[in-house]
Amino acid sequence: MAEKAVQAEQSIQKENKMGTMPVNKLLLSMALPMIVSMLVQALYNIVDSIFVAQLSENALTAVSMAFPIQNLMIGMATGIGVGMNAFVSKNLGQHNQEGVNKSALHGIFLELINYLIFLCIGLFVVNKFMKTQTNIAEIVDSGTTYLRIVCICSFGIFTQVSFERLLQSTGKTLLSMTTQLTGAIINIILDPILIFGLFGMPKLGIAGAAIATVIGQIIAGIFAVVLNIKKNKEIHLHLKGFKLEKKYIGRILYVGVPSVLMVAIGSVMSYGMNLILMTFSSTAVAVFGAYYKLQSFVFMPIFGLNNGMVPIVSFNLGAKNKDRLVKTVKLGVCYAVGIMLIGLVIIQAMPGTLLKMFNASEQMLTIGVPALRIISVSFVFAGFSIIASSTFQALGNGILSMLVSFVRQLVFLLPAAFILSKFGNVDLVWLSFPIAEVAAVIMSAISLKYLYNKVVKDL
Repeated sequence: MAEKAVQAEQSIQKENKMGTMPVNKLLLSMALPMIVSMLVQALYNIVDSIFVAQLSENALTAVSMAFPIQNLMIGMATGIGVGMNAFVSKNLGQHNQEGVNKSALHGIFLELINYLIFLCIGLFVVNKFMKTQTNIAEIVDSGTTYLRIVCICSFGIFTQVSFERLLQSTGKTLLSMTTQLTGAIINIILDPILIFGLFGMPKLGIAGAAIATVIGQIIAGIFAVVLNIKKNKEIHLHLKGFKLEKKYIGRILYVGVPSVLMVAIGSVMSYGMNLILMTFSSTAVAVFGAYYKLQSFVFMPIFGLNNGMVPIVSFNLGAKNKDRLVKTVKLGVCYAVGIMLIGLVIIQAMPGTLLKMFNASEQMLTIGVPALRIISVSFVFAGFSIIASSTFQALGNGILSMLVSFVRQLVFLLPAAFILSKFGNVDLVWLSFPIAEVAAVIMSAISLKYLYNKVVKDL
C-alpha cells in the first residue's frame, strides 16, 4: 500500500506542467487542441443543419425547435463535467490521489443519472414538447423523430463528455481533441449518407441526421474510455470498494449544477425566442436556428479556450499560485475578445452568403441578413462574459455564473425581445441580444472583482 501511495504521488508530481510551464505557452498548448476540436464540432453542427435544410425549410425549423432539449442535454453533460474537472484538477494540484480518483468516479456516476433522465424524456416528453411550439404537423413530426433518437441514445454523449473531461483535467487536451475529432468526423461523413440514402443506404431524412449524430457520439465515447484506461495514469478508475459519498457528490454538484442551470436558462431562452418569433413566421424561427449554428463557429473556439483554461486555474488555485492564476485569466480574456472581433467582421461582411448555405429562401434572407448583423454586435461583449463565467466555475463558485446567465437571458434578453416584438417589426427583436450582452458584461466585471477579493487576493 505504501509503495502504491508513493507511485501515485510520483505520478502526480510528474504531471506538473500546469504549475511550471510559462503561462502563455501552457494556455496555448492546452487550449489550441480544444479550439481545433471545438471548431470541428461547430463544423459538424453547421453541416448537419445544411443537409437538413436541403430537405425543406420546415425540417430546418424542426431542428431549431428541437434545439432547447438537445442543448439542455449537452449542458447537463458538460455541467457535471465542469464540476468533475475542477475537483480532479484541484486535487491534482494538492497531490491528493484519493481525491482525484473519487472525484472522477462520482462524476461518472452523476453522468449516468443524466442519461436516465434523457432516456425518459425521449420516451415520454418530446412529442408534447414540440406541440407546445407549433401546430404545423410536418414540423412536429420531424422534430419528434429527431429528438427521440438523440435522447434515447444519449448514453454516447454522456460517456464522451465525462471521459473527455477526465483527459482535460490532467492536461491531456490533445488526447481529448482526438476523441472529439473522431466523433465529429464520423458524424459529418454519415450525415449525407443517412439523410439522402447514398451508397445503397436507405434515405432516412431527418432521422438520418439524428442517427449520424448518435453514432459519432457513441464511437467517440468508447474511444475516450479506452484513452483514459491506456493513457491517463494520473486517475485510477477502480470500482472495487467504491461507495457513494455525499461529500464528493456535493462538491461536484456545487460547481456543476450552476453550470447545468446556466445551460437550462439558455434552453428556456431559446424556447421563449422560438415562441416569440413564431408569432411572425416559421421562417423567423428557421433564421434563429441558422444563426445559432453560425454563431457556434465563433463561440466554440472560446469554449475550447475555456476547456484549456479551467484546469490551469483550478490547479493553480489548489497550488496557491496567484500570479499564474491571474495571468491565465487575463490572457483568456484577450484571446476571447480577439476571436469575437474576427467573428464580428466575418458576419458583418457576408451575412447573405452565410445564410445561403442553409438553402435560404428570399424571405429567409430578408429576415436573416439584418438579424445576423444586429445580433453579431453583441459578440465582443460576450467574449469577456464567457471567460469570466468559466473563471467563476474554476474558482469553485459556479453560482455567480448562473446568476449572470439568468440576468442576461431571462431578465434582459427575453423580456426585451417580447416587448420589442409588440412593435410588429421582427428586426427590432434582434436588438435584445446586444442589450442583454451589455448588461452581462457589467455584471461579470463586478462579480469577477468580488471573487478576486474573496478567493484569489490572499493566496
